[in-house]
Amino acid sequence: MIQPKRLFDFPYYQLEKFNLPTSFTTKYSDGWKSDSTQSFIEKVNALSRGLLRLGVKPNDKIAIISSTNRTEWNICDIGILQIGAQDVPIYPTISKEDYQYVLNHSEAVYCFVSCEDVLKKVNAIKNDIPSLKGVYSFNSIEGCANWEEVLELGKDKSNQEEVEKIKDNVSENDLATLIYTSGTTGRPKGVMLSHKNIVSNVIYSSERLPIEAGKASALSFLPVCHIFERMILYLYMYNGVSIYFAESIEKIGDNAREIKPNIMTVVPRLLEKIYDTIYAKGVELTGIKKKLFFWALELGKKYEPYGQNGWWYEIQLKIARKLIFKKWQEALGGNILATVSGSAALQPRLARVFNAAGIPVMEGYGLTETSPVISVNDERNHLFKIGTVGKPIKETEVKIATDGEILVKGPQVMMGYYKDEEKTKEAIKNGYFHTGDIGEIDSEGFLKITDRKKEMFKTSGGKYVAPQLLENAMKQSLFIEQIMVVGEGEKMPAAIIQPNFEFIKEWAQNKGYDISSNPAEMIKDKRVIDRIQKELDHYNQSFGKWEQIKRFELTPQVWSIDEGHLTPTMKLRRKTVKQKYIKLYNKIYDHTS
Repeated sequence: MIQPKRLFDFPYYQLEKFNLPTSFTTKYSDGWKSDSTQSFIEKVNALSRGLLRLGVKPNDKIAIISSTNRTEWNICDIGILQIGAQDVPIYPTISKEDYQYVLNHSEAVYCFVSCEDVLKKVNAIKNDIPSLKGVYSFNSIEGCANWEEVLELGKDKSNQEEVEKIKDNVSENDLATLIYTSGTTGRPKGVMLSHKNIVSNVIYSSERLPIEAGKASALSFLPVCHIFERMILYLYMYNGVSIYFAESIEKIGDNAREIKPNIMTVVPRLLEKIYDTIYAKGVELTGIKKKLFFWALELGKKYEPYGQNGWWYEIQLKIARKLIFKKWQEALGGNILATVSGSAALQPRLARVFNAAGIPVMEGYGLTETSPVISVNDERNHLFKIGTVGKPIKETEVKIATDGEILVKGPQVMMGYYKDEEKTKEAIKNGYFHTGDIGEIDSEGFLKITDRKKEMFKTSGGKYVAPQLLENAMKQSLFIEQIMVVGEGEKMPAAIIQPNFEFIKEWAQNKGYDISSNPAEMIKDKRVIDRIQKELDHYNQSFGKWEQIKRFELTPQVWSIDEGHLTPTMKLRRKTVKQKYIKLYNKIYDHTS
């Protein structure tokens, strides 16, 4: 039996151990199309042979830019890696200037794109990338070579021996991929991850996966260009999980009901959206149904694992699951055994409610530089604690520096930043990677994240403020869609807020208020402003006087990835948001712009 040491070993391991009839499945306009483990490997080898015939050599860099997760991405990934080349996954939504920077910095020789939107950005700058020899598209696009031309080039198996020879020479310590962090400030940094970095992370994270190997299915929709979802896909391969790629984030519910997955990864923002949608439906109920709904919801907010609330709570929970929460489960297909939450802090309230509803949400923690998992919760064996990111995985040492920063040592820590020795030395000192996050380890060994070191700020009065803590608390309000706490060097903390326009429309309707549905007008309405003030007053009570949000301004725009407010993993781009709303910022603090 093959023991995976390099990333391209996973499909061959799956072939030996599970040989799935549906290993990868993507939905196209004419329906779901599946590849078995065998047919997936055949396409991988054809791609490798085709790339060799195009002159690709070990250590060449090949970019992959896809707006959706799809089987083609994975075929390219494995096909590139097994001939000793490295792939460079790029976020499709970044600017064409960032495309140009990443493609030039990595010296990419070829680029695979998913669709016309991505191709337009690449075409706009390809003449400024001297290393780039060609662009291939997954979709059929006039005037662009199709990726199937590379498969066709590799149809002739006469150079398969060359593929095998190169494969044998690839070491687990070799560079596998360059992942450019979407960074909230400055130029993206190219994180160098070796085969061992990611493979060790897959194997040790697998121990926290509560499924029966070879007998589960997964729905994948988080961007695969991010190491979180990408590592998870390898983990699925390793555990014989059939992977289904969702059509889009908007169609997750429909796709989940179609395929009834057992596992999926999520980001907190998605859970917030699901919760808000369910809550809004509950508000519309009447009579006994409404009473039961809110009874179940309140019960869910008190949830603690392992029967810690006592037998009477467990009996009530059983009833709530049967009467109310069963519908929540059905909305995600009815077969979810686990969802893994990463990329940002999860509100404990959401963890409680979803776990109470029988939709286990296990929060984990990691960074691109740690391949990514450092720690993760697991419902089994008392390895789950709400409000924490679990215990570190095997062979991972976590310690807290004197200033509270989380330091990590383990096989998953990156090789360094590409072509940037200085930044590598800043990040890795004495063998420990400095995460830039502030945290603590409790008496039971669970890790808790309290804030980003770089995001904490001091007011002019010398008091420290942790914005993420405030933002997570305030986002519990159904009136608030997005919020950014500001106030570095200022007399008090304040906030720039994007209201939840849809919910405000419903609230106004229920109250009989005549409020404009135009966001630009809505944010000027005194009733809306007063109601949001009331929400802030409520959540402010949980914080010290120096931390409380004293003033706020509302924005009419919906904050999005495309507009640059958020990174592709839904984190705030603080610098960008502040620049976009500098007039509002100056208004808050009475600065003259």
